[in-house]
Amino acid sequence: MCTVTFIPRRNGYYLGMNRDEKSSRPAGLFPSIRTIHGHRVLYPSEPTGGTWISLTDRGISFALVNWYSVPASADGDVVSRGIVIPSISDADSPAAADRSLSELPLGRMNPFRLVGVFPDCRKIMEWRWDLKHVTRKRHRWCALQWISSGFDEPRAQTVRNKTFREALTQKSAGTLGWLRRLHRSHSPQPSPFSICMHREDAATVSYTEVCFGRGQSEMRYKCGPACSDSEIPTHNFEGTGPAGH
Repeated sequence: MCTVTFIPRRNGYYLGMNRDEKSSRPAGLFPSIRTIHGHRVLYPSEPTGGTWISLTDRGISFALVNWYSVPASADGDVVSRGIVIPSISDADSPAAADRSLSELPLGRMNPFRLVGVFPDCRKIMEWRWDLKHVTRKRHRWCALQWISSGFDEPRAQTVRNKTFREALTQKSAGTLGWLRRLHRSHSPQPSPFSICMHREDAATVSYTEVCFGRGQSEMRYKCGPACSDSEIPTHNFEGTGPAGH
C-alpha cells in the first residue's frame, strides 16, 4: 500500500513516496548509506534489511509498490519483496537492472511493480512481476504517479489519481512544497483511499522524498503519517543525516 509521485525538474527530479502499512508492522529505520558493488546507495529499511525506495550516488532511484490487482500469490517459502531494491540498486542502466532482476528468485515473490528513474538518459522504467512474467515499460519524462492498495486497489487508484490530476492544475505544481502537500492530502476525506491514508488497522507510516539535480542529491525521510507536523530530516552522501539517525 503506497503512493509514489515523480516530478521532473529542469536538471533533475523529485520523487515522493508514502509508505502505507498495517499498524502491526514494525517502524522503518532512517536512511543510511550502503556500498553495493562499489556504488553508494542511500535508503531507509525494514529492521530485517529490506527497503521500498533508494537513491544512488549517481542520482538513480528505485521505488517498489505491491501489485494487489494481481489476485494470485506466491506459493511455498515466499521471499520478501523488500530484497528487490537492495539486490538491484547498483544497476546504472535499465539493461543492468534487467540482468539483476533476472537473478532474483521471482517465482517465490508476490506481485510487484518496480519504478526506476535514470536521470542521465532521462528514462523512467517500470518493471511488473505478475507471478509468470516480468514486463518492462518505458514512461515519458513527465509528472507521474503509481498507487497500490491492499484494501481496494482500483478505487484507491481512481481517488488518488483524481487528487493528483487536480493538484497538477495549481500554480505551485511541481515545486517541493506542492509535492509535500500532495502527499499530506486527505482529499476528499481521510480514508483508505486518500493519498495520506488512514483506516482502523493501517495508515501512512512514513514519507520519503528524493531531490536530485542542481547540486542536490538528497533523501528526506519522515517517520510517521505524512500529514503529521514532524520534521523531515535530510540525508545525503556526505553523511547519513542528523545525529542518531
